Amino acid sequence: MKFVDEAPIHVEAGKGGNGCLSFRREKYIERGGPDGGDGGDGGSVFLQADENLNTLVDFRYQTRYRAENGEPGKGRNCTGKKGENLTLKVPVGTSVLADSGEQIGDLTEHGQLLLVAQGGFHGLGNTRYKSSVNRAPRQTSKGSEGEAKSLKLEMKVLADVGMLGLPNAGKSTFISAVSAAKPKVADYPFTTLVPSLGVVKVQKHRSFVVADIPGLIEGASDGAGLGIRFLKHLTRCRILIHLVDICPVDGSSPAENAISIIRELQSFSETLAQRERWLVLNKSDLLASEELKKVKHDIINKLNWQGPVYTVSAISGEGTQHLCELMLNHLELIWEQEKEDPEFAKREKNAQTSMQAEVRERIEALRARHKSNKSQNPGDDDDDNFDVQVEYIRE
Repeated sequence: MKFVDEAPIHVEAGKGGNGCLSFRREKYIERGGPDGGDGGDGGSVFLQADENLNTLVDFRYQTRYRAENGEPGKGRNCTGKKGENLTLKVPVGTSVLADSGEQIGDLTEHGQLLLVAQGGFHGLGNTRYKSSVNRAPRQTSKGSEGEAKSLKLEMKVLADVGMLGLPNAGKSTFISAVSAAKPKVADYPFTTLVPSLGVVKVQKHRSFVVADIPGLIEGASDGAGLGIRFLKHLTRCRILIHLVDICPVDGSSPAENAISIIRELQSFSETLAQRERWLVLNKSDLLASEELKKVKHDIINKLNWQGPVYTVSAISGEGTQHLCELMLNHLELIWEQEKEDPEFAKREKNAQTSMQAEVRERIEALRARHKSNKSQNPGDDDDDNFDVQVEYIRE
């Protein structure tokens, strides 16, 4: 299955059926009067969130959708059949945008419905125009046209915790250690090509969702490597886990690596960069205790880090369970505060909207530059392809 997280579509609701012009004509009944029925309403177009979907790939191959028209009215006061509504299923976490960029809706719960194109209203038959002074009306009305809209679908994974870091920092190993997710793990950069989710169960009936996104490299905010197109999946996360490899195989400085990720995050979205982040130092089993303390102290000083710092070994599981317990406790406090304080919940929603607007603007700017470069250098295939469809293998 191919993983696609953006798709433009065009939807058209059905036209309302026309009203009927008819008079009753039966043997032995004179001047039977008008009996033209109304037309049927046109079908509307809905989007419905479905937790069984994880990609928008179907909308890449078919981009135009139309609901059924309403049937015209008939004689003997028969109303035309209403057009069938068209319901398109999309992954949970899909945002729907209009041509102007305005967000029409956000489908965040399984089964949630969103009306995106209203069907046309039915026309009236001549029976409707009968009155005491107009016994034989010859007037009808036509059904109205259904709404037609060009939309953009954007899928963003629904996760409580999101991980970011350089390629091979151990994000996929971490998510496989704390959840049932089995992402591909290998010793080369960009093993992870698409976001993957894992449900972390700390205790029975107590769990949260963690997201692993492809690694960043220096220059990612300008389109280097896999670029930044997957960072938008972090805009819904309540906590960001910055995973740092404290023993890089290339001999680079862990502190400098961490600084480069923070720099790219700030270039991408200031609002996202201000999101609550926890610093997690991975691969602690590769260093002796004293050396580990020295590296940890160096990273904290160079980053001027004020937030939480934890050391774990994702491959052995050391420290991961304790970290997950702390994350869940913190998340539960946030969820409880949202329930009790509407203003807090409103601020969170506004923050997510702001992040998503910044992200969208940044990605569109890079996409425009990418297309400009392609037009100037038609033979250059080395730059990042924002519209590439990558393989997503479900284990």
